[in-house]
Amino acid sequence: MINSYFLDIFRTVISGLILIVAVFYLLKPYLDRLEKQPTSILDPNAANNQLSLQLQAYERLLLFIDRTNPVNLLVRLNDPAYLATELHYQVLGEIRNEFQHNITQQLYVSPNTWEIVKRIKNETISLANSAVKVLPPHASGFDFSKLILEQMGNMENNPYDVAAALIREDARQLFQH
Repeated sequence: MINSYFLDIFRTVISGLILIVAVFYLLKPYLDRLEKQPTSILDPNAANNQLSLQLQAYERLLLFIDRTNPVNLLVRLNDPAYLATELHYQVLGEIRNEFQHNITQQLYVSPNTWEIVKRIKNETISLANSAVKVLPPHASGFDFSKLILEQMGNMENNPYDVAAALIREDARQLFQH
């Protein structure tokens, strides 16, 4: 009698386990698909909002590249009264302000794009620093600008054009996923 009782319990437990395994394997493909679906199923506007934020970030970083390009930067900050050291100080301040203004954009762009932006910032600062170091102490802002533009002219490829092209290419990748 006790053997019969344990045998009944054993059959019930085995039947339950078989049922659980069968239900699991029947539901597994559905659960896997559900897990892989983006959250935009729950909020149809989420994907559009995310894409919009990403595109705006790429636009802002392209604008950063353009605004920190010494050709544009020096024209914008041009004042004949500046000495080279004063213009140098203004250039560095403008670059740092532009960078700080756009620092949150790294949330929405690829790591590659953000690295390009940081490199452009650092190279522009380095270009300005190297130019001011070789000028005499009382050189004019015009001399400073002229030296930087000459250094830019001696470069094989304009790094600002290259950076902008790379950022545009990264932005295009958003539409290929």
